[in-house]
Amino acid sequence: MLQKLLHEVELVGRHLEVIQVVLENQPIGILKLSEIMNIPSHRVRYSLKVLEQLGYIKASPSGAVATEKASEMVSNMDEEIDALITILVSIKNRNSGQFQNI
Repeated sequence: MLQKLLHEVELVGRHLEVIQVVLENQPIGILKLSEIMNIPSHRVRYSLKVLEQLGYIKASPSGAVATEKASEMVSNMDEEIDALITILVSIKNRNSGQFQNI
């Protein structure tokens, strides 16, 4: 169960990195994104597809560009990550010691 969560967190991390690189280099194409991020182009393409569906990125003739929604999300990212960390620490603290005798 936690492996699936870990995979999702890693995937979201990649999506967030794509948004950051797009914001810094827009407009930018898949191959340039792949080169900058040092990840395969098929992974970049998937992240761009997901981000476009969510409204964070839009396609242009010159490449991907970030939307206002992306800028807002990036500006609030630290607070949202801190909230996630707080929840995970709370779960860890509630469960610490409960499973040691199993």
